[in-house]
Amino acid sequence: MKTLRSLQIIDYLRDRKHCSIRDLEDYFKVSPATIYRNIEELTQKNLLQKVRGGVALSGAPVAELEAGVPTSHFLTRINRNSEKKQKIAKLALQKISDGSIIFLDSSTTSLYLARLLQKADLSNLTIITNSVLIMQEFYLFPSHFILLSLGGNFTAHLNSFLGKTSFDNLTQLKIDKVFFSAVGINAGKATTFHEEHAEFLRRVLAMAEQSYLLLDSTKFGKSGIFAICQLDAVGTILSDKKVPKSVFE
Repeated sequence: MKTLRSLQIIDYLRDRKHCSIRDLEDYFKVSPATIYRNIEELTQKNLLQKVRGGVALSGAPVAELEAGVPTSHFLTRINRNSEKKQKIAKLALQKISDGSIIFLDSSTTSLYLARLLQKADLSNLTIITNSVLIMQEFYLFPSHFILLSLGGNFTAHLNSFLGKTSFDNLTQLKIDKVFFSAVGINAGKATTFHEEHAEFLRRVLAMAEQSYLLLDSTKFGKSGIFAICQLDAVGTILSDKKVPKSVFE
């Protein structure tokens, strides 16, 4: 039986592919002995592999990792569970109407929604986002759409802007509907591995009249470290499958 931290280490490495032991110690705020026990458990089950400088998911290209070849974590996540994300994006598109002011977070599922909006038959829409990729693709949207981009500290792993400047930008805005995602939902909460990300989304949710959590079914029962919100505070959860009652308990 894998411990909760072991599961969290797997999730942590799914996006990073490779990290040092010190990275894990600092991130999870535990002792080296504790991390080594988790790593030993995961390597014995062939879920992790030890490489020079740290650990990686089993099956990762060791030669490239040890040579320091960079991996685009965000781009890797875009293609993961693409059919599920496409289905969720289509459901979310139905919730958007003319004249809306919507916020799209920096998740890959929101990117799928943004790409559907590029071809949407809407006469008036304002999009607010901290997602760098959505900003970069805005030239593909209808010319009459309005984009308000939030600045701040660039966070490469999330491909987004966060921090005080982003918070300050938010205070000047009005949001009708927010579309966001999470690492997972469990124990009645939506969570993430990033403290600053959680705080940012909490502020966005407090401003919005309606909220939609976009979450594919692979994230049911999973947990990050930092709570974004209680599930009963979310207006609607949009997923490719029915959300099990167990995640609310």
